[in-house]
Order: sequence, then C-alpha cells, then structure tokens
Amino acid sequence: MPIQSLFGPPPPPSLFDRFKKAVTSTRDTLAAKLEEATRGKIEVDQALLDQLEVTLLAADLGITTTTELLKAVKTRASSTTAQAGDTSTQVRDILKDELLGILTRSGSGAPANPTAEPPVVLMLVGVNGVGKTTTIGKLAHQLKGNGKEVLLCAADTFRAAANEQLEVWAQRSHTEMIRQKPGADPSAVLYDALAAAKSRGVDYVIVDTAGRLHNKSNLMAELEKMKRTAGRLIPGAPHEVLLILDATTGQNGVLQAREFLQAAGVTGIVLTKLDGTAKGGVAVAIARELNLPIRYVGIGEQRDDLVPFNPKLYVDSLFE
Repeated sequence: MPIQSLFGPPPPPSLFDRFKKAVTSTRDTLAAKLEEATRGKIEVDQALLDQLEVTLLAADLGITTTTELLKAVKTRASSTTAQAGDTSTQVRDILKDELLGILTRSGSGAPANPTAEPPVVLMLVGVNGVGKTTTIGKLAHQLKGNGKEVLLCAADTFRAAANEQLEVWAQRSHTEMIRQKPGADPSAVLYDALAAAKSRGVDYVIVDTAGRLHNKSNLMAELEKMKRTAGRLIPGAPHEVLLILDATTGQNGVLQAREFLQAAGVTGIVLTKLDGTAKGGVAVAIARELNLPIRYVGIGEQRDDLVPFNPKLYVDSLFE
C-alpha cells in the first residue's frame, strides 16, 4: 500500500522552501561561486574581492549595489578577521546582512497604505510581455482567498483580446470585471469601475492598463489622466501604482523601473518569473538604486505562485 494512503498527502512546502526553489539558478550563481572564491582563504584580500565582484555582477546585482557590498565586506571583514577564522561564513553573513538592510530600507515586505479605506485601488503598469494580465489574475485570486471582495477593471482597451484574457482570469478567481468595447477611453472604463466599487462595497479594485513602452509620451499621458480620474472619485487613489517587471530581463528591468518612476509615479514593484532566471539579484538592485519596495514576486506558473515579497526569506534562500 502506498505510504501516502497510510499517512495522507505530504504537507505543502513552506514559503521558504518555495523561495529556495524559485531562486535555485540565482543561488547556483551566487552561493556556489562565493564558496569557491573563499575556499582556503584566511583573510579577505584583493583577489577574493575581485572574484566576489564578478560573482555579484553575474547575479545581476548591478554596479552600484555591487560596489556598496564590496565596500561593506572589505570594511567589516578587516575589523573581525582576526577573531573569525572562517572567511567563507564571515563573508556570507556580511552579504546577507547588507542585502537584507537594502531591501528593508526600501520598504520591501511592509504593507502598502495599511490605513487606506476601501476600495483600495491598485493600478498595474508595465510593458507588454512581462506577465501583467497573469499577475492581475493571481493577485485577485490571492485577495479573494483572504476574504476580500475584488473588482477587476479592464482599462487596457488598446490591445486586441486584452479583455478576453482578463475575463479568463476573472472567471478563474470568481471575480467581477468592468469592461467596455475595444478602443474605449480607459479613463471612462476606470470611472465606471470605481463607481461600481463604491456602490457595491468592494475592498479592492485592480486596474489593468495598456502595455506601455516607457518612451511613448502619449501613453504615459493617458496613464496620468487615469490617475487623475481615480483621485477625483476616491481620495488618495490610486493607492498603489505597481510596475510589473520580468526578472529575466535583469538590469533592463532597472532601466524600465527608472523611466516608469519618473513618468507614472510607481510606488512598488511586482517581479515576475523569478523562478526562471539566474539574475534574481535584480530585486536588490531595484530596491537599492530606485528606493522602490518590492511588493510581490512570481515564483511559478500556478495561480498560487504570486506571493508577498519577504526580504528575509529571499536573502536566506539565496545562500542556503
């Protein structure tokens, strides 16, 4: 008789285990090469720092963040080497502490607008192909699972079949959706959605927007109009403007985030496809260089695989 039938199904993996699985490729780049660089070392010398620099850049931590980390390792290790002895453990602990500090200072992992009165308006922005519609569906599923009433706003009236794709996710999460015909004014769709949310007592409104190239001024102007419309109906709305970034793009994601921050007032990041890249260090680069919090990360393809970002679990998973 199978063991599973005697003792029941195995327990679901912990969030830490899920993070570890998602960053396997990044961990192979970072932790394994760190171990190799420090093997046999009794002090942090320039040769080790040079190898460490290559390792951190390969994990896509970026030049600015890498420089800061190397400085911290050199300064902190030089003051404790005589007592430490285990260079590998020492360097790893310094890196973990510094990475966690960067993420925590950016606000990553903290709840956004915890005092906002419902309906809370989340506007999702980003270029085409980063997983925006999928993220909306997963986020709706998560909020519904937490007992929240959610309304989807199909304000991407530009792309063909955008409404149909969002409708699929609305059905999967048993969430209502407000839509108009293709080509309609996105601000008009948003107005209808927010009016409906207020009358129905909805907790969250998740707004889909057209995939924008950050250098298209007319599309950015449209986004500004939508933000003004939201603010007129609901004070403080949108409460979050979440930029969806594909982790596999690495440092290009930092460039996208910088442009959207200037033009769209981004307040947080959703990092998708973290499980599909060895460049997971870009999460730290975004937090450090732009001082933007990471709100959620995509760690798989299933609808439960969008999780709130936990800085400590993320950092620990990179080195375990």
